[in-house]
Amino acid sequence: MPAKEACGVVGVSLQGKPATPYLYRGLRALQHRGQESAGIATSAHGVIHHRRGMGLVHDIFSREALESLRGTVGIGHTRYSTTGASELENAQPLVFKLREEDGALAHNGDIVNFERVRKRLQAQGVEFLGSADSETMAQMIAVEYGRSRDLEAAVRRACSELIGGYAVAMLVGSKLVAFRDPLGIRPLVLGTVDGGYAVASESVAIDLMGGRLVRDVLPGEVIVIERGHSVHSSRMTGVSERAHCMFEWVYFSRPDSIAEGRMVYDVRHRIGRRLATESPAESDLVIPVPDSSRPQALGYSEASGIPYAEGLIKNRFVERTFILPDQKRREDEVRVKLHPVPGLLDGKRIVLIDDSIVRGTTLREIIGMVRASGAKRVDVRIGCPPIVAPCYFGVDMKERRELVANGRTEEEVSQVIGADSVHYLSIAGLVESLGLPEENLCLGCLTGRYPVEVPAERRRFQRQLEEY
Repeated sequence: MPAKEACGVVGVSLQGKPATPYLYRGLRALQHRGQESAGIATSAHGVIHHRRGMGLVHDIFSREALESLRGTVGIGHTRYSTTGASELENAQPLVFKLREEDGALAHNGDIVNFERVRKRLQAQGVEFLGSADSETMAQMIAVEYGRSRDLEAAVRRACSELIGGYAVAMLVGSKLVAFRDPLGIRPLVLGTVDGGYAVASESVAIDLMGGRLVRDVLPGEVIVIERGHSVHSSRMTGVSERAHCMFEWVYFSRPDSIAEGRMVYDVRHRIGRRLATESPAESDLVIPVPDSSRPQALGYSEASGIPYAEGLIKNRFVERTFILPDQKRREDEVRVKLHPVPGLLDGKRIVLIDDSIVRGTTLREIIGMVRASGAKRVDVRIGCPPIVAPCYFGVDMKERRELVANGRTEEEVSQVIGADSVHYLSIAGLVESLGLPEENLCLGCLTGRYPVEVPAERRRFQRQLEEY
């Protein structure tokens, strides 16, 4: 079964300055997007220098390791696997050949038809080293580049064959290439930094590199940057629709990031206010599940008048449980990650705010802790509509049987997780909070209707939820 994902990618192209200090800071800023592995690849005089490792960015890259990665242009990646096992061979950036040139690629997202494309490439004699869809993308670009010797055209032609959501930073010689899927499902931004340019999955990475956000990379756009100053942009043909992943604002992105012109913190705060209107509760305290639910809980508290409290204290040296590579580890880590404030919840009616429920197992553990601390009632409010269908574009939600909301009412979900009540934000409330047209969003995991054809689905471009 394919695995998980919302990796982080970063790339820089500078004039006369080493790339690695900037890449390192950018990757640290994106550590929340992937904690299984990380890597950096740089180019100096056409020679690729690269280092990858399993674990966290600061554990992999010592000062000596960074100094060995020479060059003024480079890319970096933090990974938690979506397609391909959690192994070093699938860690990124991937290094590959483009005719006589060396290239490297860092990819965030999922290619839903990669197995079909992979088999076609294998039939043409292309050999693969790993099992990740990122390698299929890299080899597809290499094949097209071998035919045309036009890098931008090769990327555009390869992307016309690849179905899914992706954001990519690629290194070829002295060129930094950045591109995004035609619907803009996965995020990618462009910025300036110290006289050069940078691209990243989130604007906060550019901020922490000391740069300035310029804009989002457009859906279907291919940007080529050379030696920190020469920038060329083109777009894939036939690009008009958009389908931005709503989960970036709900959970994945840092609250201090800006995506599609919307500050993530502000969106989450509006979600909380809307949730208080849609699903009021008679309670004594509003408690967030830290960290990503704080803005929602603050919004809920302000709109409802119920006092806000930090009732759960997070151990900041524990990984994000949602993106851990297996369910048992997620469950085992919850009690290490969170601890109730002694006495604060005793005898209180609690509104517990969480950003989303996927499997429900983590939240069940948290509710158990809250009750064990003396709470006499726990009403759960969720800042995302029920997740009822798989995601095929870069989030670890691949099977309906894993999704606690699939086939269950709110009352049934509350029984599963041990809450007194559960209410989700409505789709209309989510869309209003995002401030983007519904037709410009990917809501596939909420509706079962996907913006592109998904080979794994028996029925495609679904129109009715009752089909499930």
